[in-house]
Amino acid sequence: MRFDTSQHMKLGQQMKLAPRMIQSMEILQMPLAELEERIEQELESNPTLELDDGSNADNATDERAEGDVAEANAGDGADDFERLSDFEADNPEYAENSYDGPSERPERVEHTPTYSESRMAGERDGKMDAMASAPARSASLADQLLAQWGLVDVDDRLRPLGEQIIQFLDDDGYLRTELSEIADRAPAGMADDVTEADWELALRAVQLLLEPTGVAARDARECLLLQLDAADEGSDDEDAPRLGAAAALDAARTLIESHFDDLMNNRLPRIASKSGLSLDEINAGIETMRRLSLAPARRLVVEREAAITPDAVVEYDDEHDRYVAYLTDTRASQLRINREYALMAKDRSVEQKDRNFIRTNLSNAQWLLDAVGQRRSTMLRVINVVVEEQREYFDFGPEALRPLPMKTVADRMGVHVATVSRAVADKWIQTPRGVVPLRGFFSQGLATESGEDVTANEVRGALKDIIDNEDKARPFSDEALVKQLKERGYDIARRTVAKYRGQLDMPSARMRKQF
Repeated sequence: MRFDTSQHMKLGQQMKLAPRMIQSMEILQMPLAELEERIEQELESNPTLELDDGSNADNATDERAEGDVAEANAGDGADDFERLSDFEADNPEYAENSYDGPSERPERVEHTPTYSESRMAGERDGKMDAMASAPARSASLADQLLAQWGLVDVDDRLRPLGEQIIQFLDDDGYLRTELSEIADRAPAGMADDVTEADWELALRAVQLLLEPTGVAARDARECLLLQLDAADEGSDDEDAPRLGAAAALDAARTLIESHFDDLMNNRLPRIASKSGLSLDEINAGIETMRRLSLAPARRLVVEREAAITPDAVVEYDDEHDRYVAYLTDTRASQLRINREYALMAKDRSVEQKDRNFIRTNLSNAQWLLDAVGQRRSTMLRVINVVVEEQREYFDFGPEALRPLPMKTVADRMGVHVATVSRAVADKWIQTPRGVVPLRGFFSQGLATESGEDVTANEVRGALKDIIDNEDKARPFSDEALVKQLKERGYDIARRTVAKYRGQLDMPSARMRKQF
């Protein structure tokens, strides 16, 4: 084998994303909460950036100073999005996967801002209001169980073992870690003569003495059995009216202890042949099990959904019979360059190193102002197009939502579809119909047999209606669902039916069958 070394010349062009272009993309994609956090960081680190306090003094000087900065930094940030659109058009591999579709009206729509500065006059600090209204953080699962454990009557030898076990419970209340591993990871001060039997006793005490029943179970089967053990067999079982409560509990216990796998796969006839139980008894046991929980600890710790701060508000204008939009980014609209620092950057009496420092920060501040301003303009233009295209939604509700590909909006705005995708990512708007995600107004749409475009939500609604009204003894397969939808005018593939069924959290035909 022979190796040769040679030199070659190759001429080519390659375009790379500049750091500021990447940052401009990030600013556009940020939801309001992240943007405000970013602005707060810049205000703390950049002395040349400040918030407008509302005073009108020296406005002419401020505008002249900011104009000097913008002139000195021309091209640094103002046209980042324009260059980005050109880049994405030539390099589609950098663009996000966005909705596509035919452009119905490719003409360019000029944007007229509807946001009024008078809305901001005298407005309270939204961040402080949100903090004041936020609910207190609830105690963790471990803290609540440890508080209970401290009050139960248990042998002193087992108390530290129970505390150790509680620390290893997951969010659902299960103990997924082996007791031997818990023992190995126990604090050094714990007695060395603790036996495996002691750990088992401590676990049993945690399971039997703490609420809610079912915590510290090692699997789903044990969790359900613990709850059955605690059930009052003398109470009336309204969920199993065809049998006595005790019989229903016994049937449920048999299903869990001996036929759990078949039960999870809805193989009820097989269970009946193996167990000797009738289908009525099996169904009564299943109804009893429906009252049990597979995640008992969730009763103690309620997960609160993160508060949603709308990025924009859409309101109805009675006088002109139209919907108008304005942004809620108060702090972003109040950003400005500090006048004194802008003048110092041109003052030759200031030392050169200080001027260089000020100019660097002025450049960063001006770039942020440009990026934020471009974000505001792009978002308003997108929202105004959405409001125009989805007028029927705002008038009549979600059932009137029309298919709206992102490419249609991008063509009307004269930007790349990835710019629209970033502008709507993780954004929410407050409308007369409630607070809704901006991305929810976009969908590719499906064509009916008559040629009319419908939204995926409409097809999912039809699918849900078919499944809800099917014969549960003979549920429709996915192939049968395709035929049922086609009879209603929706011609979609079986895999699409399976996807929509999963989105609706509806199981397969075998799992929906009732015996």
